[in-house]
Amino acid sequence: MEQNYIQDIICKILMLQRQDFDSDLNGCDRPFLGPTISNSIYNTRPVQLYNRYTAEAWSISYTVDGVVTTSNVFRIEACEGDAVTVRLLVPDESVGGYANTNQFATILLSTVGAIRCLPDTYIAL
Repeated sequence: MEQNYIQDIICKILMLQRQDFDSDLNGCDRPFLGPTISNSIYNTRPVQLYNRYTAEAWSISYTVDGVVTTSNVFRIEACEGDAVTVRLLVPDESVGGYANTNQFATILLSTVGAIRCLPDTYIAL
């Protein structure tokens, strides 16, 4: 995928999470969060970003209660220039979705080769 295309998708996901809809979007950048346009409980489109050089999903370490682990699922928080700031998410089996870690990372878009969108969800921020 072209870097500009990935950057466009990431910035559009950020707009959706901020409720700034664009009606000409499809797929990862469809114009609403959730399974239907009338459902307003979703606030996040979780994504996985894939390294352009290794084709592996970006996996970033974080610490919870002194235990270091990794996550490869993110919430887009900011998109500026060639950089995207992401919030690390972890599986939350109690709700069948994801939970927020309150830990962030910045990834250069020039190192991203692909993006995978996961089902929309609600994340307590």
